[in-house]
Amino acid sequence: QVQLVESGGGLVQPGGSLRLSCAASGFTLEYYAIHWFRQAPGKEREGVSCINRDNSSTYYADSVKGRFTISRESAKNTGYLQMNSLKPEDTAVYYCATKYYCYNNSPLKWGQGTQVTVSS
Repeated sequence: QVQLVESGGGLVQPGGSLRLSCAASGFTLEYYAIHWFRQAPGKEREGVSCINRDNSSTYYADSVKGRFTISRESAKNTGYLQMNSLKPEDTAVYYCATKYYCYNNSPLKWGQGTQVTVSS
């Protein structure tokens, strides 16, 4: 079955860290860019970070630069989003998606999302 499954979300205090995983099955993830999105309650979905398919470039939204790091591990067919120095405004459902390229094309497949809540 072709699917993406996110995991690693949870409740964390401000300043804490989480690492989200995006596990692919039924296809080879390294052939695609991985794009992380998030959607907070009452807000539109926004792009957070992207890594292109040869890992030569990455993209970060201004709101997460210096705090989040995107990566992938081809041997595990999995992408990651390391989130440090978390803030309450990072609270959202986080989704990973595959794309051909980070820019100027639409997501091909979405995961189901994982909830991240940053609160004291």
